[in-house]
Amino acid sequence: MTLEELDQIVATRANASPDESWTAKLLAKGPEKCAEKFGEEAIEAIIEATRGDRDRLTSEAADVLFHLLVMLRARDVSLAEVMTELARRQGQSGIAEKASRQG
Repeated sequence: MTLEELDQIVATRANASPDESWTAKLLAKGPEKCAEKFGEEAIEAIIEATRGDRDRLTSEAADVLFHLLVMLRARDVSLAEVMTELARRQGQSGIAEKASRQG
């Protein structure tokens, strides 16, 4: 499965009834709740990364990717916009990119 395919699944579920879809229910709670859920999943992934449990990290990483897409949708940021930003950064070192963001 690609990120684009996962994004399409999120889009489909977002349009479902909140009574039938966890994604729709989460989105109905607003962008702040979506961000909070993403943060929870990210922390769980960090914990599993430090523990060294590959299977649990894999599972939590899947949750992170899913909830990232939900959070982006909650703020009307498309995956295409994120991919465009990544493409813009390609060819630039991470050190130079980070320095360009500092005000």
